[in-house]
Amino acid sequence: MFKVHNKLELNKMNETLIIGMFQQNRKLSGLAAELDQLLDGQITELMKEGDLSTKQKSITKLHTLGRLGIKRIFFVGLGKELTFADGREVFGKLFKTVQQAKLQDVTIALDTFVTEDFDRSEAAYTLAEAFALSTYKIVDYKQKSNEPEKNIETINVVIDGEELDEIKTALEVGYAFGNGTNSARTLTNMPPNLLTATELANYAIELANKYQFEYEVLEKEEMERLGMGALLAVNQGSEEPPKMIVLKYQGKDDWTDVIGLVGKGITYDTGGYSIKPKAGIVGMKTDMGGAAAVLGAMEIIGEIRPEQNVVAVIPSTDNMISGKAFKPDDVIVSLSGKTIEVLNTDAEGRLALADGITYAKHHGANYLVDVSTLTGGVIIALGNDTTGAMTNNEQLFEQVLQASHECVEPIWRLPITEKDKKRVRNSKMADLNNSPGREGHAIMAGTFLGEFAENTPWVHLDIAGTATTSKETDLGPSGATGVMARTLAAFVERFETGE
Repeated sequence: MFKVHNKLELNKMNETLIIGMFQQNRKLSGLAAELDQLLDGQITELMKEGDLSTKQKSITKLHTLGRLGIKRIFFVGLGKELTFADGREVFGKLFKTVQQAKLQDVTIALDTFVTEDFDRSEAAYTLAEAFALSTYKIVDYKQKSNEPEKNIETINVVIDGEELDEIKTALEVGYAFGNGTNSARTLTNMPPNLLTATELANYAIELANKYQFEYEVLEKEEMERLGMGALLAVNQGSEEPPKMIVLKYQGKDDWTDVIGLVGKGITYDTGGYSIKPKAGIVGMKTDMGGAAAVLGAMEIIGEIRPEQNVVAVIPSTDNMISGKAFKPDDVIVSLSGKTIEVLNTDAEGRLALADGITYAKHHGANYLVDVSTLTGGVIIALGNDTTGAMTNNEQLFEQVLQASHECVEPIWRLPITEKDKKRVRNSKMADLNNSPGREGHAIMAGTFLGEFAENTPWVHLDIAGTATTSKETDLGPSGATGVMARTLAAFVERFETGE
């Protein structure tokens, strides 16, 4: 896929050359000037006439008509400066354009994209990640044409220097982060009749076998024996058996300083007896977006092999209606021993996560990050571009926040107050209630989960607004975004205990 070279031979046959063009008030320089000279000043002329723009994300294709070994050149406008976030967008649009042109072999002059604030390694990482993200195609079930697809097969990356191994590593890591996100996208987009809890568990096992993770999948009988009453309650109305899925990656000699990643795996959510309205029930196949993010992160972790210990826990079931389904006014006993009064069967994700969080601690998790499509309330609060976050530990939250900045997946912290805790503890029948009301809906859900994290440092990420998008972007199609897969992996990779 990626090949790294330290010399660009303009007279050697290349199908496609790609160079970046910054806005500048002086004559062309570097590779652009060299190409301009070989083409008798035609690049300068095109710029004067306005046919070649250096405005950021503009792309101009120029056929050389046999005057060079290169058949065609793509000039990519970079604007006056280029940040990491800008670079992802620029490369994303570039690769979508190249893919649409059905070109299979491209050569990128990497140094033409580099600035003082955006070095070669960053450019290489961004290039590879954006390539994976932008060329992703939704796995659908339509009848296919017999015409073979033409996709980008080889990307030659050329630098003027000797750091070939460093650039190769950056490309591999960026590509791993992009592919892990794409895996999360594919899982989240899958129809619920095809992605049951059993199939989600099978996928996790395949991941474990590929990357030599330890794994455990608890069946319903084992959950009953252990007392996972919260997850089992959600499953009561279903014909599909629940699964408690565990993956372990050990990057240290001893099983210490363990990071627990807990993902909500509700493969379809009808709302149960607190049934969703017609308009609200369509799309609930994506209610396992948290599980997908965790599995995407574990794929990235399997590729980059950080020196950390990670346990991933995914409580999985669908939430259906039948004569056996749980109902409002039920009182259930969670794995932690805490009792819960069910006031809303559509607040089921927090019940499954409650047992997932407790089970992660049973597996030695010293730090917890849970991720879930948990509440419509977070969309009302923060919209569709920002993930909601809550925490009981400042230091842990700052590390997650920094990872989200690096991955350009914004999060915003919501509070937990003592009054919030009193609201989720306000039940005449049990220790907790699962739905104190609509006011501060997202905060109530997070506060409920905090009761099970207890004193373990914990961050909660509500991706209900960010797990899907209705718009195609430069970095992928509409549908599932795979959000937080990269943030979780980056957080794990850079995690520090603070000792």
